[in-house]
Amino acid sequence: MQIAVGGDHAGWKLKEEIILYLKEKNLSYHDFGSFSAQESVDYPDFALLVAEAVRSGEYDLGILCCGTGIGVSMAANKVPGIRAALCHDTFSARASREHNDANILTLGERVIGPGLAREIVDVWLKAVFQGGRHARRTEKIAQIENKYIKI
Repeated sequence: MQIAVGGDHAGWKLKEEIILYLKEKNLSYHDFGSFSAQESVDYPDFALLVAEAVRSGEYDLGILCCGTGIGVSMAANKVPGIRAALCHDTFSARASREHNDANILTLGERVIGPGLAREIVDVWLKAVFQGGRHARRTEKIAQIENKYIKI
């Protein structure tokens, strides 16, 4: 499994904690930045890098962090084929994969601590899309997306 990781300056510390967790679990990842909590950067830039990496298939899943997780979620979800889920608890994390086939997890450094973030990432990475009635629903999401895409 290949994981794309990124975030802005407000999510940098949490991103670094998640990278430590991925290293401990011997999971393959790439850090798309940012690389400092001191330099103010724009979260859409990093959300786009991670979302495009996941959309291309080069990475299986993505994890994004910002101050609240909201901004990176909104930006990533603009990329066709991305289903980014903002999760601040393990129940939502599991459901986002099992029911919604989320391919990007977003987290807020100012909302949750590193311990809970590790638990959420662990649950999210282990969960598997259940398909069935849920596949019908994710297909409807794709249909909505395709309705507005100008090719």
